[in-house]
Order: sequence, then structure tokens, then C-alpha cells
Amino acid sequence: MTETDVDAFDSVLEAIGGTPLIRLARVAPEAGAPVYVKAEFLNPGGSVKDRAALSMVLAAERSGELKPGGHIVEGTSGNTGIGLAIVAAQRGYRLTVVVPDKSSREKTLILQAYGAEVVVTPGAVPREDPAHVSQLARRIAEESGGWLANQYDNPANPAAHHEGTGPEIWRQTRGRVTHFVAGIGTGGTISGTGAYLKEASDGRVRVIGADPDHSVYSGGDGSPYFVESIGHYLHPDTAEDLWPESYHRGVPDVVEPIGDRESILTARRLAREEGLLLGASAGTAVAAALRLAATLTPDDLVVVVVPDSGRSYLSKYYDDEWLRGFGFLEDVEDEPTVAEAAGPCSWLPSTSSAGEALDHDGPGELWAVTVPRPGVTGSPAFAEVTGTLDVRRLRAAEAAGLVRREDSITGHVTEPLPAVGLGESHRAATARIGAHDAAWVLTDGRVTGVLLGAGKPETIG
Repeated sequence: MTETDVDAFDSVLEAIGGTPLIRLARVAPEAGAPVYVKAEFLNPGGSVKDRAALSMVLAAERSGELKPGGHIVEGTSGNTGIGLAIVAAQRGYRLTVVVPDKSSREKTLILQAYGAEVVVTPGAVPREDPAHVSQLARRIAEESGGWLANQYDNPANPAAHHEGTGPEIWRQTRGRVTHFVAGIGTGGTISGTGAYLKEASDGRVRVIGADPDHSVYSGGDGSPYFVESIGHYLHPDTAEDLWPESYHRGVPDVVEPIGDRESILTARRLAREEGLLLGASAGTAVAAALRLAATLTPDDLVVVVVPDSGRSYLSKYYDDEWLRGFGFLEDVEDEPTVAEAAGPCSWLPSTSSAGEALDHDGPGELWAVTVPRPGVTGSPAFAEVTGTLDVRRLRAAEAAGLVRREDSITGHVTEPLPAVGLGESHRAATARIGAHDAAWVLTDGRVTGVLLGAGKPETIG
């Protein structure tokens, strides 16, 4: 047998793309439209981002921005970095990847396994902060003379999907696709694929974006959410909210908000009922697709991109203890749960005055002090709780003449309490609180109550 007789790829890069469509046989509504997932987790790096990574590197090589043996730098939640790591290994580049601290540990380990240098930086900082993922990546590229891939604004990102993903779906469905669903992160997948499908169908295909319900893309408040690699977080101190140039806003016909719990539980359901181990952003997209399919007929055909594998999130979305700790699971049986023992709490912004706090008509005596977000009245994400105010002590200080109503509450705020999940067993949660007298109670990662620990209520604070 000669080398030309071998049916094989010359390199792993040729294996990028060409992913199959898989029909959802058990979770799709029986009377609605059939739903097919575009199985992007079958790319060599385990995600749809392999396509953009290869496209961006090839474009930079053609333009001369990336020289042989050069240095690639990128800021990413992880998947684009993994795709770049594969391309860099094959084509002889050095790679530095900046990731936010909320990215899963598995992604960091995968990047390091490919030989990438990984720099972890805080994720919850304003865009203008030097520690912000994009700012730090840009500075590293400038100081090292490297090439910044810049997936958020690189036209080769959506081009990868206009030239690859879109034509594949059109060919695989023989032009029968009527609705296309994808999550929105950098916007490259939905922009490139959606534009192609609209062009190929003369505008017949409708494009639906799927988005965490707190993400700005779908009209949310921009506060933290738990689904990685999707959505648009907005720090309240960000001076200007810049959206990615890779996201072409005119392509989606609608953007559907999906809650974290629905996203996570949908992903877990796909693993257990369809045999598809996927990330939570796939759960977001599939949840939107299932909602949509239920409103359609069997003559319609829905294709939804499932962007990555659940193997990168085993310590998060597939870890029952992790989920209970953030209040996403409530499946403890035969013993009392935190929900049964939790008391009410309130919250107020850290910019409040003592008078505003004392006049605040909120329940409970321990209040969560939060990052101020104008116009937001709902429960705060735990990530944005910056401290604890014992309102009884504040009242006592006022009565003793130690605080004026115009004073800031800053000097009366203590450290944030630890957190327990609404569905945890009361016994396990109080044991975990340890020496602390109280803990915030979380429902879907947001503060909704307070749990008193072993200490007596009058000593709490």
C-alpha cells in the first residue's frame, strides 16, 4: 500500500469542521418541529472555536501579520485558546492565552497540555481595567511583539462560519432548514452561519440567538451569570459598553433569554436522555431550540449549534455538590434542607448612606452589600456581594451618636458571609459554615436569604 492509498488527513487541522447533524430523539417535543444539533464538540479541540482559530491564523499568515515561528496571544474563556493551541502546535507558533478566573479548571489544564502559556486574570473587572482579559492580552502582545488574534473583532471569525458551518448545514439538510439557533459569545458563529443560511434561502431561514437572561445581548442587566463561553457581561463601572465587531446584530431575528438553571439542567438532561455530554452554553442553545420547536410544525426543521463538550465542565455543571452549593439543585431527600431553615434578607448598594440604610424597608437583620447597578431591583449575584451590614449594629451606633445619617455605610460593613445553596441539606450546610454564625443562601447563584449557623441570632454580625 502506498501513502496515497491511505484514507487519512495530513494533519489534525484538516479534521476541523465537517461535523455531523444529530437529531434529538427523546427531548424534542413530539408534535413540534424536528430538532437537529450541529455537533461542534466533535472538532479536534472539542469546540466550535477550532473553526475560528484556524481561520484567524490562516488569514494572519496571508496578510503577513503572523510570521513563521511567531507568537500568538489571545484573551478567551478557553475554547478559542484551545483551538489556537492546536493550530500553534501544528504550525510552530508560541501561544499565550489570557483566561478569566471563572473559566473551568479543565480548560486551563487542556491549554497547558497543548503547551500554551496560560495567564489567569480576574473576570469581574471593568473593560478599562488593565487586568481585564482583553486589555491584558493586548498588552502582552504589544510588549512581546506578538500577534493578537482578537476573536471579538476579527472578521476571520464570522468568515469561518460563513464559509464553513453555514454551507455544511445547508448541504446536510438539503436546504430544508427553516430555523437556525445558536448562542452568542463573540457573535462569530451566529453571524457567519446565520448570514449564509439567510442568503442561501433567500431570507426564508429565521435566525434565533440564545443568551443568558442576565446578558446584555438579550436585554439583561449585564450582571454575572454561570454559563461559560456565552453572553455579554457588563461591569457597572465600565465606561463604554463595546459589543464585538464579530457580532453582526442584524443577523438574528430574535434573541431568546434563557436562565442559568434551565441551561444547566438542559445540558444534564441531554447527557442522560440523548447521550450527548455538552457544555452549559449548549444547554442554553438547546433550551431555546426546544421552546421554538414546540411552536412549529413537523414541516419545519430546526438546527442548533452545540458548541462544546461537557468534558471541560465536569467539575462544575456535572458535579452535584458544586451545583447544590450555588442553589441549582434541590434534590436532597429524607432530611431538612437549607430552604426550610433560611430566613429573609435584603440588599443595598455599597454607595448607600447610613440614613438610606436605616430607612430601607427590607426584611431580616443581615443585609447583603452589593456592587451598585442602577435600576436593578432583583436579588444580586453572589459574585457582586461585597460585604455584610448588620442593621441592628447600625441602629445601635445611631442611637449612641456614633453615626450620622449622611455618613457612608462603608465603616459599618464587614466581610461577605460564606454561601450555601438553597437545596443543600441543613446538616451539611451548617457543618460547612464552620466558625461562621451565618451564611447567605443562594438560589441559582443569587442571594435570596440568610441561614443562621450554630451561633445564637443575637450574636450574629
